[in-house]
Amino acid sequence: MDNVRHGYRQRPMTELVRTAIDERRVVRITVARPDVKNAFNAELIAQLSSAVDAVRADTRCVILASEGDTFCAGADLEWMRSMAESSAEDTRADSSALAGLFAKLDALPMPIVVRIQGAALGGGLGLVALADVAVAVEEAVFGFTEVRLGILPAVISPYVVRKVGLSFATAAFTTGIRFDSHRAFATGLIHSVVDAGQLDPEIDRFVDAILSGGPEAVNAAKGLVREVVGRSPAEVRDLTVQRIADARVSAEGQDGMRAFLEKRPPSWLGGSRRQN
Repeated sequence: MDNVRHGYRQRPMTELVRTAIDERRVVRITVARPDVKNAFNAELIAQLSSAVDAVRADTRCVILASEGDTFCAGADLEWMRSMAESSAEDTRADSSALAGLFAKLDALPMPIVVRIQGAALGGGLGLVALADVAVAVEEAVFGFTEVRLGILPAVISPYVVRKVGLSFATAAFTTGIRFDSHRAFATGLIHSVVDAGQLDPEIDRFVDAILSGGPEAVNAAKGLVREVVGRSPAEVRDLTVQRIADARVSAEGQDGMRAFLEKRPPSWLGGSRRQN
């Protein structure tokens, strides 16, 4: 998907991050450091954080992408060198900034769709773990390689463990072994594996599917998963009853159910209410 398709309007932000918004209220955030494989440094973290802060509440979904042949190689070597020479206080501040970026992304109420055109390593794979939908090319390579540098995937660990569970996370974290897109799919890190030429059409397919749902319902469905994860059915029984009851009596829910019965598009797809 390029920035012209679907009428994207480009909004230049900085040299490292670009944001575009289309008429459907789909936001595309692109990391533009292909010369260093889109690796994190302090400036990129700050600019990505600003891009996330700028996402409007009425955005339907966010596409997270990058330039070049690598999605994100983790931490920039020069940045790591500077951290190795920094004080404990400065290192903690850098780590806190990265943790803040991940927290902001995780707090977005709308779905995040991640486009993986190449390797996703370390913190880059952490971005994949945050995705609600992740699509990767067949040739993509993945790995939590931090231990091979004598460090840990600490900041990204809550999101990874939440997504893939204790067993795989432990094996992946402690060995640093790289794995292919099919293994990533089997673990649930990604949701679709395609040939390179089908990457953008597959992204479009998922975005179109998100847009076909009611905006409030889609965001509530994402939130519902977070509310029930790790809790027993008995613990969330009252919560789930309340959530479906609220949805059914909402204006969006009423319109969606009437649209289905009246065989017309719902209002969020351009349908209009039938006059009585």
